[in-house]
Amino acid sequence: MRTAFYVSDGTAITSEVFGHALLSLFPIQFEHDTIAFVETVEKAQKTKERINRVAKHTGEKPLVFHTFVNHEIREIIDSSDAIIYNFLEQFVAPLEKQLGVSAKPKAHRTHSIHENSYDYRIDAVNYSLANDDGSNVSNYEHADVILVGVSRSGKTPTSLYLALQYGIKAANYPFTDDDMDELKLPSFLVPHKKKLFGLTIDAQRLIDIRTGRMANSKYSSARQCRMEVREVERLYKKEKIPFLNTTKLSVEEITAKILNETGLQRYKY
Repeated sequence: MRTAFYVSDGTAITSEVFGHALLSLFPIQFEHDTIAFVETVEKAQKTKERINRVAKHTGEKPLVFHTFVNHEIREIIDSSDAIIYNFLEQFVAPLEKQLGVSAKPKAHRTHSIHENSYDYRIDAVNYSLANDDGSNVSNYEHADVILVGVSRSGKTPTSLYLALQYGIKAANYPFTDDDMDELKLPSFLVPHKKKLFGLTIDAQRLIDIRTGRMANSKYSSARQCRMEVREVERLYKKEKIPFLNTTKLSVEEITAKILNETGLQRYKY
């Protein structure tokens, strides 16, 4: 199996994102190895040795994706027995020409603490944790978005991802079995209707998830799951609440679709 290294003098997040995006285009498997904070010549030499050992052991040159700004360290990594992909080198020169400004590379700049966006993200995470699963319904005036849906439709992970990645204060509220007889918007959600975004899920997938959590119960029964999905989707349509089926989507895809539809401001960089 071919090995792909993601190497950086910072978090290596950028190398991973670009590298994984490229490799996902190819229908083969890779061994992935991330090496972050290669900030000294000594660490660079050790990283080179690690890459070279893999090349010798497998008989194939590893793929190395990196984003080094330090020239000396970059040269060491580039001299490895590997196929090198330097993302910054590919794009900086053309961009300098377009902008008419020379780049000023600085380690950790991409994923370091930027005062405003970082504070937004921390505040948003705290808010989402405090307003998870309907635990605090009196604080919704501060929400940027309120996710609603049946239990296990993806509300909590999506709320936390919105908060951690984008600084968005996302509360979430579950529709439970007790709500289903005459399902309608609770009175405390009505004033915040414009903030609501619904999540739904295919009934069979919901059955599978709930069975893994609480097998042989009304909660996981096929009848209950189908009824809950049917009723919440009927509510979304009646109240004109935008909604999304999460069955085949990752949390990253769910989040991106919510952001695209709502136009919420992101606080990432």
